[in-house]
Amino acid sequence: MKNLPYLEVRKRYIDFFQRNNHKEIPSAPLVPEDDPSVLFVNAGMFPLIPFLKGELHPKGTRLTNSQRCLRTGDIDEVGDEFHLTTFEMLGNWSLNDYFKKEAINLSVSFFVEELGFDINRIYASVFEGYEDIPEDNVSISVWKEIFAKYGIDAKVGQGEKIQKYGKKENWWGLESGGPCGPDSEIFYDTGKPTCGPNCHINCNCGKYVEIGNNVFMEYFKDGEKIKSLGRHNVDFGGGLDRIVALLQNVDSVYDTDIHAPIFEEVKKISKVTNLESQRIITDHIKAATWIIMDGITPSRNQQGYILRRLIRRAIRHGRKLGIEGYFTKQIAEICIKQFSPIWIGLEEKREHILQTIEEEEMKFNRTLDNGLRELEKIANDDFDGRKAFQIYETYGLPLELTEEILKEKGVELKNINLFWEAEKAHQEKSRTSSAGLFKGGLADTSEMSTKYHTATHLLLASLRKVLGDHIYQKGSNITAERLRLDFPNNEKLTEEQLKLVENLVNDAIENKLEISFEEVSKDEALQKVPFAAFSEKYGDIVKLYYVGEKEKPFSMEICNGPHVKNTSELGKFKIIKQENVASGIKRIKAILE
Repeated sequence: MKNLPYLEVRKRYIDFFQRNNHKEIPSAPLVPEDDPSVLFVNAGMFPLIPFLKGELHPKGTRLTNSQRCLRTGDIDEVGDEFHLTTFEMLGNWSLNDYFKKEAINLSVSFFVEELGFDINRIYASVFEGYEDIPEDNVSISVWKEIFAKYGIDAKVGQGEKIQKYGKKENWWGLESGGPCGPDSEIFYDTGKPTCGPNCHINCNCGKYVEIGNNVFMEYFKDGEKIKSLGRHNVDFGGGLDRIVALLQNVDSVYDTDIHAPIFEEVKKISKVTNLESQRIITDHIKAATWIIMDGITPSRNQQGYILRRLIRRAIRHGRKLGIEGYFTKQIAEICIKQFSPIWIGLEEKREHILQTIEEEEMKFNRTLDNGLRELEKIANDDFDGRKAFQIYETYGLPLELTEEILKEKGVELKNINLFWEAEKAHQEKSRTSSAGLFKGGLADTSEMSTKYHTATHLLLASLRKVLGDHIYQKGSNITAERLRLDFPNNEKLTEEQLKLVENLVNDAIENKLEISFEEVSKDEALQKVPFAAFSEKYGDIVKLYYVGEKEKPFSMEICNGPHVKNTSELGKFKIIKQENVASGIKRIKAILE
């Protein structure tokens, strides 16, 4: 394998697929728009859902990029060799263009010919079939041909070069529905010993590392039914961090040149050696800088809660390492320096990022101090695991610190299992309450989400007609049950104004206006729609959507969809609530009846 710096690997990937007629698209922000189903973009395909469903992409049918991603589902695993919350996902897509044979061949060609991976150490997994969906014999044949080209007689079965798995391992689709299909994953043998006679590529013992996955989206999930999508898409994703770790022959992703400068700074200020804690701080502060760059601040709600949790978790591990004084700002400085050559927003928002992290550390240190004082009060012979968890939940005081203080006071921590039981119950409650917030894809692939998306355009246009040209979209949230739109305005709307806005939207619906779009340059679009929000996330070519005649439209906005074809599909529009969100920011919630 070629020992390459990560920036070179990243560049080679994009260059390789551009040579194969793919167009590069920008990485979307971590915080998705118009989608309550996810708190953060967690996969490269996420921003492409509308196009996987059939919308035409401005840049064509072959796309590639490196997408910033954040996943919190396995946050407790961070600290081992390969788990991260924030990472880059190398991706390439075929939107009803090439399919299985070319996709797998392109992937192998990149890994073997471009990066020098040893084909003898590459293994593949394929879909074995499930209920009415047949075994993926096409992918099996393609893999056999590829291995044969390199002089390898590949067989199918456990321990062989090609291994079959069921729906759990080799099927991809959103729980909420939408495009789905079988996948074929690519694994690399690290050379580590097997975990036993039943070792296989998906056993997670560390011998095999997944380096890429081709998802073949040829089906559509509608409720509990899976039917043909009527088109064939390919979605490839490969974790840049894992690939680089293998190329650079290091023991963990933290030892690559992606994270090494940050990781070394953490180790430098640590008074105690603890790899797990040092890795957690490296990952979490890096994640915090990326999240703050995208406009999130610590809070008790949704993305803000995750950001706060990451920063505070890093601080707790800092205490575990014996780090003296405030340190998060120091580590954040290194993170900004490390990644600003790629993500220029880090340098542009440098002072804001550093200030936000430092202020959160100050707040949390005060909270921890309050927790210590509370512990001093209640520490007695009746102190058990449940009380320890209450201290942890309220003040963020780690169990190990509680145990240490109790020991100093000569108090025994009774029934420690009660702590773990309470923590498990808390995690389960959190998991249940956030179900649907950590799934990939659109909030809902039903037609109602599409209707509400279109209705949001009508609402914004009506607000501008009633209140003036200072109105623009500050934020939105769309579900299958309602829409929510935030916009700048000093005063709340009067009852008369609300009724006028509502009537304008319903008039547009009753007039049966056609909805169309054209592809134009971003500069041209911004001349026509100067109030466009989040324009920085769009590429050079954008879609300009019209509601009504192009010459004099009811609404004109830059958008990627999805939309209904005619406003008559929407039903009756009704405003149900108006709220103050912040100083000078108002919110309207509305439904379709």
